[in-house]
Amino acid sequence: MTGTAILLAATPPQLLPAREMMAFTLAMHILLVPFGVALPFITLLMHYRGLRRDDAVALTLARRWSAVMAVQFAIGVVTGTVLSFEFGLLWPGMLGRWGDVFGLGFGVEAWGFFLEAVLIAIYLYGWRRLRPWTHFWLAAPLPLAALLGAFGIIAANSWMNTPRGFALDARGNPVDVDVRKAVFTPIFGAEYWHFVVAMFLTAGYLVAGVYAVGWLRGRRDRYHRLGFTLPFTVAAILTPVQFVIGDSAARSVFHKQPVKFAAMELVWDTDTHVPEYLFGRLNSDGTVTGGLKIPQLDSILAGFKPSTQVTGLTSVPASDRPTVVQATIAHWAFDIMVTIGSLLILLALWYGWCWLRRRDLPRSRWFFRCAAVAGVACLVTVECGWITTEVGRQPWIVYDHMRVSEAVTSTGAGSLWTILGIVIVLYAAVFGSFLAVLLKMRTRWRIADEGYGAAGAAPPPETDTPYGPREPEPAAVRATPGQGSDRSAGGSS
Repeated sequence: MTGTAILLAATPPQLLPAREMMAFTLAMHILLVPFGVALPFITLLMHYRGLRRDDAVALTLARRWSAVMAVQFAIGVVTGTVLSFEFGLLWPGMLGRWGDVFGLGFGVEAWGFFLEAVLIAIYLYGWRRLRPWTHFWLAAPLPLAALLGAFGIIAANSWMNTPRGFALDARGNPVDVDVRKAVFTPIFGAEYWHFVVAMFLTAGYLVAGVYAVGWLRGRRDRYHRLGFTLPFTVAAILTPVQFVIGDSAARSVFHKQPVKFAAMELVWDTDTHVPEYLFGRLNSDGTVTGGLKIPQLDSILAGFKPSTQVTGLTSVPASDRPTVVQATIAHWAFDIMVTIGSLLILLALWYGWCWLRRRDLPRSRWFFRCAAVAGVACLVTVECGWITTEVGRQPWIVYDHMRVSEAVTSTGAGSLWTILGIVIVLYAAVFGSFLAVLLKMRTRWRIADEGYGAAGAAPPPETDTPYGPREPEPAAVRATPGQGSDRSAGGSS
């Protein structure tokens, strides 16, 4: 009987559905996180440009993005609430034993979430009801509230990866908690900034991608140009920065979680002059099948020289490390993330080169095709980063202190499978509603824009600023059943 088979035999039956449920809900929720963390900053940046330059197009874009931000936040309330219940339902062993140590992170996240909700409400209410600069400065703390929420979540997760700030009594329970050390763990800084910059990249490329699609379809007006340029510029500037931060984060894993690093790089035995495998599959005897082998590169990346010793998976017993399947999953997720990040750097350099040479956007349709899919590619990297972090930590839920199997609920496997089915149906309805609302908003805005352009009796919607008097609706817009103009939508457009 193999070591893997022994581990599976000792696994409680409810562990698989618990893991599947947590994986599904986290994977779905994290798709919304870039909008919650980074869209407020991008929106306010566009808002500032509109006020500073008296730019009606920028103000229209900021107002519409604020509506998307509010819808996303409402959906995030649902998915985040489900996650909160799941932590208590699925992992009572972890919360019961370690909640007093790392629970502050969840408290900070709750405060950030509450502040963000209040500030979003004020921001939406303020269009047409507050003086322009008063409105802007009241919303200025919104990005900080979003970063505060991210701070709390990453503080909790980084503690699970590198637990600190406590001592253990004779029965193995945590005592003498040091909150500062529990929050600012050795890996917190690298993990937090890697996460935050990833959210800004993803939001920037996703928003720009919407206008890149419009550009490819022939909409070459200033509205689409500005809607593309500002978020894409933010993302392009941060792309090489993220590559450096990501390298630092990987090196932090090398020093603080060597077994996880071994799983990410498919290192079986501790050695120097370790090769780097691009993709490939780890076998039970330690060999790697497929992939591209680059001699000595793993040691060079880890310690800047071929003689760097890299810890292997066999440095710990089989029960204390990821299985070969889990290691392969973490490795592929890590390589996909790095590959997409490298391609995004090339896209950012393409954009920067054209802008420096001509002060203009690239003219190639291939650039806009790549820009249109860059946001989706970023979402893939976000998912891969989460998979690398969580799968690479197995079998530990609290690294080196508690296994996942020790933390799982005693609820029967059948009940958990049923709950998972209900959650899948709920999420399908929630995300379907989210997409339906976004498409409805897009259609209304497009009809309003085209209607004003076709009527000829009123200026285009960019000139009717959110703070100015409402222009009379042209007949083309009023005649459209069930559709209102952008100007009559109040704070929702």
